[in-house]
Amino acid sequence: MIFARRAFAGFSPGRGSPAEMAGQRGPLVYVHCSTEAVPRIDAMTPTKPHPTSPVRNPSRRSLLLGAAATGMAAGLPLGLPRAAHAAPKRGGTFRVGVHDGSSTDTWDPATTESILMIHANHVARAYLTEITNTNELGPDLATSWEATRDDATEWRFELATNAHFHDGRKVTAADVVASMNYHRGESSPSAAKSLMEGMTDITADGDHAVIFSLDRGNADLPYMMADYHFAIQPATPEGGIEWKDGMGCGPYKPTEFQPGIRVDFVRHDGWHRADSGAWFDAVKMTVLNDPNARQAAIVTGDVDAVTDVDLKTAGRLAQAPGVILDDVPSGTHITMPMMCDVAPFDDVNVRLAFKHAIGRQEIVDKILFGYGTVGNDQPIASSMPYFADLPQRTQDLDKARYHLKKAGHDNLSVELSVNDVILPGAVNMCSLFAEQARPAGLDIKVKQEPVDAYWSSVWLKKPFCVVSWTARPTPDIMFSQAYKAGADWNESHWENERFNELLLKAKSETNDELRAEMYAEMQLLCRDDGGTIVPFFRNRTSARRDNVMHEDSIAAVWELDGARGYHRWWFA
Repeated sequence: MIFARRAFAGFSPGRGSPAEMAGQRGPLVYVHCSTEAVPRIDAMTPTKPHPTSPVRNPSRRSLLLGAAATGMAAGLPLGLPRAAHAAPKRGGTFRVGVHDGSSTDTWDPATTESILMIHANHVARAYLTEITNTNELGPDLATSWEATRDDATEWRFELATNAHFHDGRKVTAADVVASMNYHRGESSPSAAKSLMEGMTDITADGDHAVIFSLDRGNADLPYMMADYHFAIQPATPEGGIEWKDGMGCGPYKPTEFQPGIRVDFVRHDGWHRADSGAWFDAVKMTVLNDPNARQAAIVTGDVDAVTDVDLKTAGRLAQAPGVILDDVPSGTHITMPMMCDVAPFDDVNVRLAFKHAIGRQEIVDKILFGYGTVGNDQPIASSMPYFADLPQRTQDLDKARYHLKKAGHDNLSVELSVNDVILPGAVNMCSLFAEQARPAGLDIKVKQEPVDAYWSSVWLKKPFCVVSWTARPTPDIMFSQAYKAGADWNESHWENERFNELLLKAKSETNDELRAEMYAEMQLLCRDDGGTIVPFFRNRTSARRDNVMHEDSIAAVWELDGARGYHRWWFA
């Protein structure tokens, strides 16, 4: 749902959080949040699955296409009338300032990392499924899907018959098979290949249907198909895919690509959903890694939207004439991975010392200015299905000193790599963490890394750094990509035998209660043994000019309506 709240001007850490200053009047900020209350339950007890979480005990009948929600459902405004939007209309060039781009960016869907390329892929390409503006699972290239076996070991996806690539070629099942196989096998360069493990075969069933066969059930497969790596590309005669020129079958086709600088697009008239979107004539994405540059661009009208705003000046930005902030609670979170195979983080007591030393609420108040909630060293947000309400870890310097001593240290010095491209204020966050941890004997030396090579030279390379993760629609996808042993994006190099055993079991478990218990134990293992600090979950706070229109709900999975505002939004 959406409700409007008054923004306050010029707040700072000393003036309190947004909640504390709610009485101060200012311009309207539109806030999107769930209509469903998250149940609170006893410590270390899993929640019951979200009432709109993926269908369990699957059958051919029960798993036909429906609006199955991801657990972050949005509905009608509470206490406010529905906004009277005019019907969408075509026209104009949508100019967007994007907060994370690099000179190393490419169109390769297997290695997509930056926000620029995640958004660009959603602009130029199509996926089998999508997360809708109401945070539900919906169709994209696939028009319907079903589990053709009751144990969910086989799935059939029907494809749109009117889809075309940018060069006019028709999209067929062979293209989907090749696009999926690109992410399979040991030789695949894909960061998503861990999601494809257990996939025994992918076959075309005629020109417009694809069958996925698995060695064990996966009730989350339709959600997995919305992952931003799994873009549908043209097949090559050798069985590979074409990707180098930005080819796709999405709503817009690229006309210019300068890595780390800009991407330009024009509408693709052969898009299979053209009657319900792609309202803009063209899209221009410009990389603005500097938060001050983004703020200046949106205030002056040089861009129509920016993907992220500097929270310390969000109040002042909301006062600017013609600017609207969209504030969307989400499962987006910051991680501080500590590589578990590199000293001193190879000792769980060292990891626990850092986890007990961080002051999460102070960071939320001073860095996010209240635009978020504290984390608990595991990646599943309270808005997600199978969230486990574990005891909240708070700062405890005595426990930090205890674990440090148990690891054989009276004092310990480490380097923490960061850049504000991760989050406006990320460097200040690390400096605050260093101040918090110092009394426990932990000396954190904050290193501000160059922005241009952060994803290629810091993340997955440095033993202690800061990373931003978006929510995945299910715990299985999140855990498989970032916490499973051997996963390409297992940034902490954490390996826990019990965790990996549970991950395999939970994927195919069709009993909801048992599955919830497994995910609860996995979250506990992440918290108490894992190599990752999760200090908070942050809202997605972006800005647009007031002539940019969208529906009453917007998706939380990525910035700007799940990176799909480019084809969902329109000019007034």
